[in-house]
Amino acid sequence: MVKNAVSCRDVAVVRGEREVLRGLSFDLRTGSVTGLLGPSGCGKTTLIRAIVGLQARVSGSVSVLGSPAGAAGLRSRIGYVTQEPSVYGDLTVVENLRFFAAVLGAPASDVARVVDAVDLGSHADVRVDRLSGGQRSRASLAAALLGTPELLVLDEPTVGLDPVLRRDLWELFHRLAADGVTLLVSSHVMDEAVRCDRLLLMRDGELLADDTPQALLAAVGTEDIEQAFLTLIDRKAEAR
Repeated sequence: MVKNAVSCRDVAVVRGEREVLRGLSFDLRTGSVTGLLGPSGCGKTTLIRAIVGLQARVSGSVSVLGSPAGAAGLRSRIGYVTQEPSVYGDLTVVENLRFFAAVLGAPASDVARVVDAVDLGSHADVRVDRLSGGQRSRASLAAALLGTPELLVLDEPTVGLDPVLRRDLWELFHRLAADGVTLLVSSHVMDEAVRCDRLLLMRDGELLADDTPQALLAAVGTEDIEQAFLTLIDRKAEAR
């Protein structure tokens, strides 16, 4: 097993005249849960797309599970959940999962496992377009869990979920990490930071911090992640 599931070096993306990502370098350790946090529009989704191989015009290097990002051999090894539900509205939850299992070559028994993992058992036979927004997001997450993904990249997976389900999903994320899966979870909700093994804090396409929550709080001298983020922004502004 490789030490780092993802290694990024000097990753940059320019869109038009705007630098969306500005020379980011970091590693995601295998079997860890890393939080990618920052305000909307800071570049989180662009970075995620670069990691899963969907972003055009990326400079620098992105290595994923020992291969260049986007390599064909990675398709069955990565689970990716976008902000928008990635399941078909005119199919039931189970029908969607059976379809994706067949595409991925995952065993049919996986369908029941992932339905249970995201707590959709009572809605398994409901069409996706009749689910709530949070339920549709959970159906997308279930599809990403099919098979045996080594890397899960989740773009704001807990948006619109109630506190109990958010807690349950974070417990699931850590169980997966304990089994060797690497997770990158983006969020703009700062209170989710303490649930992560490590944090990447972003603003305006740059990394403000790459550290554990505990080390970050200690370095800034606060007990609140949001205040730590604001302090880092102020320090960055003063340094310019």
